[in-house]
Amino acid sequence: MKRPSLRSCRDISALVLAREDRALNRYERLAIRVHFLICKACPRFQRQVQTMRDGLALWRSYRDDGEDGRS
Repeated sequence: MKRPSLRSCRDISALVLAREDRALNRYERLAIRVHFLICKACPRFQRQVQTMRDGLALWRSYRDDGEDGRS
């Protein structure tokens, strides 16, 4: 059986972004979790993505309330 190799930060950041568009399979989720155990930067990147997602959701809720910014 082939041993899984650790993925690079570039690969993990691509998976974090891909998670926004699709459901990751079990191996991709596991790769992220294992990588986060050894890397300090990638969990920070994930929190930044979450912050952007939350900010966009808040902005959309304002837009849905009829506030379009026009005078």
